[in-house]
Amino acid sequence: QVQLVESGGGLVQPGGSLRLSCAASGSRINFNVMGWYRQVPGKERELVARLWSGGSINYADSVKGRFTISTDNAKNTVSLQMNSLKPEDTAVYYCNAASYLGVNSWGKGTLVTVSS
Repeated sequence: QVQLVESGGGLVQPGGSLRLSCAASGSRINFNVMGWYRQVPGKERELVARLWSGGSINYADSVKGRFTISTDNAKNTVSLQMNSLKPEDTAVYYCNAASYLGVNSWGKGTLVTVSS
C-alpha cells in the first residue's frame, strides 16, 4: 500500500511562484515514473509534468519554461516548482507515482489558485 501526500498549494498572484511537494509513504517501491497532473471542474485530468526513472521528462506545452519537476529518489518525493503562474494554472494538482509492476497511486490533491 502506497500513500502519496501533497503539500504546497495555496493562493498566489499572477506572476508569482509556488512549490508543490509530494511524499510517498507505505510500501517501499521503486517507482518508474512520478509526476503531477491537474484538473479543473468540468474537464479531464491532464498531465502537467512527469519524470521517468531513466531521466526523461515530459511537460505539458502550457507549462514549458515555467514549471520544473524534480525528484529525490532516496526519499521517494517529487516536487514541482511553478514560476510565472497564470490564472489558467488554477486547478487541483495531483501527485502520481507508478511502476511497471502495476502500482499506480494518486494523492488526494492540493488546490492552487492564481488570482489577484
